[in-house]
Amino acid sequence: MKYKLYQQFTEKKRQRKKSFTVLVDPDKVDAAKIDQLVSLATDASVDYFFLGGSLVISNNLDECIQQIKSLCDIPVILFPGSPSQLSKYADAVLYLSLISGRNPELLIGQHVISAPAVKQSGLEIIPTGYMVIDGGAPTTVSYISNAAPIPSDKNEIAMCTAMAGEMLGMKLIYMDAGSGAKKAITEDMISHVAHHIEAPLIIGGGITDPEKAYLNCRAGADVIVVGNAIEKDPSLIKEISDAVHSHVAK
Repeated sequence: MKYKLYQQFTEKKRQRKKSFTVLVDPDKVDAAKIDQLVSLATDASVDYFFLGGSLVISNNLDECIQQIKSLCDIPVILFPGSPSQLSKYADAVLYLSLISGRNPELLIGQHVISAPAVKQSGLEIIPTGYMVIDGGAPTTVSYISNAAPIPSDKNEIAMCTAMAGEMLGMKLIYMDAGSGAKKAITEDMISHVAHHIEAPLIIGGGITDPEKAYLNCRAGADVIVVGNAIEKDPSLIKEISDAVHSHVAK
């Protein structure tokens, strides 16, 4: 089993380097849009592309990834909403377990079903503890998962959930306020979690400007993920990437 990108995550964390990821929903892009995103991401030194969504109803995942990879060397990592969101053309897959919920299907059930296909895909498999945090608005992931998000002011619950996920063997912890969140995860919650785990910490949802991205890095985020805001204003790629990469840990 390959561990190239996971090792990259951990090495960057060891060096206290922050990473910026552009989240691409295959349902919301066409060839021209992909060209634009890749050009902007390359110029901005974006670290990763995450590909996926809670619902992917189009059938162009393979084509989307192939186009990105034909245009740049930025790693493409699957961020799947279901076991069907697999592509052999990606570099890795975040094998998500929804540790913030109590729906057994998303803790282990769907993994049992998807295991043979994931194993045969040849992808680097990165076990990821996925935590949905209340972002102030109903999200697709909460509806699909049939699981309540962690309240935005319950830092201790988030902290203990992340600790449990890490001790259960999750290689990454991903805290997400969800697509279309009205409010991002607080720096206080990020700090609580970051100070109690060693796994790289990914933060996404509700990040709409460079300042918020920078503050999240300062609070302890290792990887910042932005999707919706970039869909609305692709020029944010450069601004947010610069903010993330400008953070120098003390």
